[in-house]
Amino acid sequence: MTEHTKQTAFSPLRKLLWPIHNEEHKKFIPLLIIFFLVSFNYNILRTVKETLVVTAPNAGAEVIPFIKVWAMFPGAILMTFLFTWLSNRFSKETVFYILVSTFLLYFFFFVLYLFPNHESLHFNAAADSLQAWLPAGFKGFISMFRHWTFTIFYVFSELWSNIVLTVLFWGFVNQVTKYHEATRFYGLFGLGANFSCVFSSQVAVYLAKQPFNPGLPFGNTPWEQQLYILLGLVLACGVLTLMIFYWINKTVLNDPKYYCVESKKQEKALKGTLSMRESFTRLFKSRYLLSITVIVIAYNIVINLCEVLWKDQIKTLYPNASEYNLYINEVATWIGILSTLAAVFVSGNSIRRFGWTFTAMLTPIVILITSIFFFGLLFSQSYLDGLGILIFGMSPLALTVFIGSIQNILSRSAKYTVYDATKEMAFIPLSSEDRIKGKAAIDGVCNRLGKSGGSVIHQGLLIVFASFAVTAPYVAGILFLIIGGWFSAITRLGKSFKTLTNERLEAAKAKETADATLAASLVIKSPEPKLSNP
Repeated sequence: MTEHTKQTAFSPLRKLLWPIHNEEHKKFIPLLIIFFLVSFNYNILRTVKETLVVTAPNAGAEVIPFIKVWAMFPGAILMTFLFTWLSNRFSKETVFYILVSTFLLYFFFFVLYLFPNHESLHFNAAADSLQAWLPAGFKGFISMFRHWTFTIFYVFSELWSNIVLTVLFWGFVNQVTKYHEATRFYGLFGLGANFSCVFSSQVAVYLAKQPFNPGLPFGNTPWEQQLYILLGLVLACGVLTLMIFYWINKTVLNDPKYYCVESKKQEKALKGTLSMRESFTRLFKSRYLLSITVIVIAYNIVINLCEVLWKDQIKTLYPNASEYNLYINEVATWIGILSTLAAVFVSGNSIRRFGWTFTAMLTPIVILITSIFFFGLLFSQSYLDGLGILIFGMSPLALTVFIGSIQNILSRSAKYTVYDATKEMAFIPLSSEDRIKGKAAIDGVCNRLGKSGGSVIHQGLLIVFASFAVTAPYVAGILFLIIGGWFSAITRLGKSFKTLTNERLEAAKAKETADATLAASLVIKSPEPKLSNP
């Protein structure tokens, strides 16, 4: 039965909501659960790390650009080199176990020792001395240095997204998923991630509303008790992820119906050939991979430019750690709800109906439109002092935070659905070598380069002007220029993607026809069985 025949076998409603065949559930459901668990940890860690570094004493949103430049980018390079070194010596399955276990051990150490002793471990005296003679624009750098345990936690939490979610999980999925499966699977994978966003956010919101419980043997404040419980959930989900990953490799992927023998042979053949130098050499020689790189860097720069300004406004409105964490988790809940709806009704259906290029364009369009409203309101705050309360019933600051939240909800929802699905699909038509080496360079380093690029822009402007209020117009101008380059890269990549995909589909059909012809000829040539004499 061909893929076309299979797809037409769906009822219209099932084709819209759940285009998965019954025999595919054994492969699809475990992958979906792993995506849910890894994304649950990502969402918990994302809100915890931001709350820690932004609401720490003598800190603010200014610390984020400095962490991303001076800690995150070197950390991403080191972790990518570690991934490369391990990949040359072990199977992809073993590399997954080693790296995920490394993250879980660090988070356990943070809960067990670093956080309980952070006040004595932090460099407060040295940071006070630096603050006395460095310009005001270096406030974020001093905060990063002062609260070094929080900085390292921020780095590991970000790298969970970078390495575990993007490089390890998506690299594994791209390896074991065929193109015709990806057109149906990838949109629905967003369900696992988006539902986890809603679930994790509601867990955090529930905990944030709880008063201090003296009966618990940990934590001296409600926020500290909340943090311990959340990181305990992260550790539990991480262990469960490893267990399901082990099961799918031992039970499902040994069946040729779900994972072809040729793919296993190609993976073994590539072992020992992966190097960062070779990955970047291959990257710069391929226009196709360069287009993916531009899209990845553009997205990360743009989202970072917007989010830092928005988080600065939130910190001003909610300076308390529990209130700050409560608010961003409420925003994360809406991101999860909208992303879930988009994953069901937009992502996969848009790819199948309108094609890759149209679907990939949706994310920059959403970010462009919402950014116009956010920056317009940010620039108009001083003129809306009484008008904002009169018309909207809230202060200009609260209104800016609200519009920024809508911008973040829509942008992140587009990212978790159409952006992730189209970006990962772009790797599928490539050869195994191009896919593995290109993905290591793009998701391991270039992804982080984009976030660091946005942070370099913020950092340079802050050092010069010392205030987000003054730098905002410059940030807006840079943001709109980068979105223009993003559109151009999608257009170029879309043409190449269509060409490569058609070539692969034609080759697959030709092989299927040849196999059918060979099978028919063998049947014709086989001799009739001789009947024995009675």
